[in-house]
Amino acid sequence: MKGAVTMDNREKAVQMANEMKDHLQNGIIPFWKKLRDDEFGGYYGWLDYDLELDKKAVKGCILNSRITWFFANAYTLSKALGEADESLLAEAEHGYEFLKNACIDKEFGGIYWSLKYDGTPEDTTKHTYNQAFCIYALASYYEASGDSEALDLAFQLFHIIEDKCTDDLGYMEAFTRDFKPESNEKLSENGVLADKTMNTLLHVFEAYTELLRVTGNEEVKERLMWIMDTVADKVYNPVLKRQEVFFDREYHSIIDLYSYGHDIETAWLLDRGVSVLGSSEYRDKMHAITKVLTRQIYDIAFDGHSLSNECDKGKVDTNRVWWVQAETVVGFVNGWQQDPKHEEYLEGALLVWEFIKEHVIDKREGSEWFWLVTQEGRPVAGKPIVEPWKCPYHNGRMCMEIIRRLGMNK
Repeated sequence: MKGAVTMDNREKAVQMANEMKDHLQNGIIPFWKKLRDDEFGGYYGWLDYDLELDKKAVKGCILNSRITWFFANAYTLSKALGEADESLLAEAEHGYEFLKNACIDKEFGGIYWSLKYDGTPEDTTKHTYNQAFCIYALASYYEASGDSEALDLAFQLFHIIEDKCTDDLGYMEAFTRDFKPESNEKLSENGVLADKTMNTLLHVFEAYTELLRVTGNEEVKERLMWIMDTVADKVYNPVLKRQEVFFDREYHSIIDLYSYGHDIETAWLLDRGVSVLGSSEYRDKMHAITKVLTRQIYDIAFDGHSLSNECDKGKVDTNRVWWVQAETVVGFVNGWQQDPKHEEYLEGALLVWEFIKEHVIDKREGSEWFWLVTQEGRPVAGKPIVEPWKCPYHNGRMCMEIIRRLGMNK
């Protein structure tokens, strides 16, 4: 066993949930409220390591989708806790209006990649990954507000993905403004250029899970099952007990890469998806995979206090990335809840949370979480606090998931 706790684990789990509620309400939420742009809409796109805000930085549409999702979910949770905070719904509405009026292309449909600070298009690439996150935001905003227009927009994007972003094998990646396929530099890393990625498939799945949850739509349900089949048949590698990451058009892996953070995130997102789906067949099929993913991550990537980033061609990147730590907490708690005899998963989650509190949360006034710290917990200078990928999606979601799973009625 890699770590030990002195207090009863379940008591510590409730304590963790209470600590996360405090961090959510008094840390993450106030920080992101201050980044609201009331002049041009949406939220400012860049706060550097030295906490200098660039009000004229590019506004990523992924960033604004995720922030909208965050505030919508924070509001829904506040209602569930009997503490409805209408200011959170107002923030979600602010984000929604920016998505609707600026980020979504009125001529060709779909959501842009990024906007200039003033809300005009900066990069008109249409990426499947980006469409999915806008669906994720719109479905959650619909749940929070009851605004049927948001749901209509979500289904417009759903049909764009299904009609324009697929080939005969799965989801393609990048497109021009008018949906002609183009090279996928935006979601390719580690020296390869991928035709298809695990990452895009995962987040289409995530978006469709939420769309199904708030609507029960049969077409969405069918596509959710199709994605699970694709994960099981093409993305999951049963020999290596991991997901492959980057693929050619036919879903042949093109690199030896083990993404620890994505595998633990996938484990709990798949379990959540089958729960929303309500199919015992798919529950059994996917849990056979998710329990292996969780076990492998615990055994290989967790060192007793936090999680390494990835292993590229046999070389482990031991840096600690903010989002990987957040997803590890949720993934380990989920693994324990799926099979409570594995108490070590709960202990692991508690220990990662301790690492986050000590090393990843930036204690400086006016900051939030560090982007990157070393294995020993030293901040890596130069990495921004806010940028197009750095937002309250992972850490805010961690807090809300743990509150829902461990802190409700406690």
